[in-house]
Amino acid sequence: MTDTGSNSKSNFIVRVEHLTKRVSTTDAELIIVNRAHFNVESGDTIAVVGASGSGKSTLLGLMAGLDTPTEGKVFINDEDLFALNEDGRAKLRGRLVGFVFQSFQLLPSLTALENVMLPLELAGVADAASRARSILDRVGLSARVKHYPKQLSGGEQQRVAIARAFVTEPKLLFADEPTGNLDAKTGRAMIDLLFELNRERGTTLILVTHDAGLAARCGRRLTIDAGIVSTEDHQTAMAM
Repeated sequence: MTDTGSNSKSNFIVRVEHLTKRVSTTDAELIIVNRAHFNVESGDTIAVVGASGSGKSTLLGLMAGLDTPTEGKVFINDEDLFALNEDGRAKLRGRLVGFVFQSFQLLPSLTALENVMLPLELAGVADAASRARSILDRVGLSARVKHYPKQLSGGEQQRVAIARAFVTEPKLLFADEPTGNLDAKTGRAMIDLLFELNRERGTTLILVTHDAGLAARCGRRLTIDAGIVSTEDHQTAMAM
């Protein structure tokens, strides 16, 4: 991660320039993110850390274009995210971005296979079923493709969510506390899977986490404190 910004074509999958988010309260104006400025290289693994309520999820939402900033810019693959309208941002995410959430966010009326097929079908992919089956097999759920979310354990539901995130072969994956609703053993298995897929596919991972062990596995760290975002390379990060 490099903190020097540039508007030329580069190897940066994400560029954040003077990103600011302020919200008004009854008492005062609250600065959640204050002029954040950093770059993320393609293939990086990034941990977003900070105290509870520090704005980690807000920063992630801004980087993904799910929230809009008060000031500043975000570029994904050299495309100016906030120069696009809401539909344009959604199309960009559909082409380049995957998501894994703490709450899984699977559709209860769809089977595991149908949940994973959904982003492919929305993109008009012809072989959606075969691609979805392939990634479900990769995450160890080939025997559970016809099961609905309520018939799956928490770990199995998160595997479906990871399969859905990776099935479109995104260049960039955002994960917001991806192990927050899982027991320790299952959580470790999910993180192992995320890093395996990162290695295999070269997908850039940006993870919000309060887990120091998970943060240490990432190549770099973004720390948010009182709205200020600082960056740090992990010189002694664990081998992934």
